[in-house]
Amino acid sequence: MRITVTGGSGLIGRRLVARFEGAGHQVSLLGRSPRTGTCATAQFAIWDPEKTAAPAAAVDGADAVIHLAGEPVAQRWSPEVKRRIRSSRVDGTARLVEGLAQCSLPPPVLVCASATGYYGDRGPEELTEQSKAGSGFLPEVCVAWEAAARRAESLGVRVVLIRTGLVLAAEGGAIDKMLPAFKLGVGGRLGTGAQYMAWIHIEDLVSMFVWAMENPNVSGPLNGVSPNPVTNADFTHALGRALRRPAILPVPKFAVQLLFGEMSEILFHSQKAKPATALAAGFEFRHPDVYGALKDVVS
Repeated sequence: MRITVTGGSGLIGRRLVARFEGAGHQVSLLGRSPRTGTCATAQFAIWDPEKTAAPAAAVDGADAVIHLAGEPVAQRWSPEVKRRIRSSRVDGTARLVEGLAQCSLPPPVLVCASATGYYGDRGPEELTEQSKAGSGFLPEVCVAWEAAARRAESLGVRVVLIRTGLVLAAEGGAIDKMLPAFKLGVGGRLGTGAQYMAWIHIEDLVSMFVWAMENPNVSGPLNGVSPNPVTNADFTHALGRALRRPAILPVPKFAVQLLFGEMSEILFHSQKAKPATALAAGFEFRHPDVYGALKDVVS
């Protein structure tokens, strides 16, 4: 297969590209500049999603497009950062679809990243793909992001939207930021720890992207999360167990707010999201239990 990937140098993108390369697929990468070591055999096309439509030559005739590009959310938000977060997702996706519209042979499937931020702060409510969007900055971005991707459906493209939760990986992401404190035995829950966390092991997330790409019966939103969401208190306890370190020192909400500003609010949002659609369609998780997943990652 010939597969075009945006955001191929990111945490998920690197794993996906390696999976595709290992399976013998031809990979084309789209981005602002080549990244050394991303993929030994991949072709690369320059694309600035804030300025131009995706180059048709990079997507015309492709068997699939995987769209992962986007400004990192996990940083202190300023007006300019929030603009980049929204523009990179909404405008960037719209310009990707503009490129698909210029193709003589559009790809049959577009698998686009989204996020469980779509749901906002929902307390203990169980969330499936049929649940309504929440309110606030991230839900509004996710709604517009998904709407931009779904415009490709008018071109005859099957569109899958993977609403990703907290990704557990050894080589980066949230765990990489948590480990120093937990290894020193000074980690603990955030605030009361009652907020639910929608999480997923990176191996399962990569497999879900591949499965969604290959399964012609799958379309629309998929919650890219484990079937077993846990509270923040249970998550931090499991991480402490995996590291054989105590995790008993709670982090006050005001301290997180001082450190991260407005962005800190999403760390206290509760999202008890479950992958109802993926499970119903037969997707199988290798790491459904949070302790087992964390133990695998930290080892």
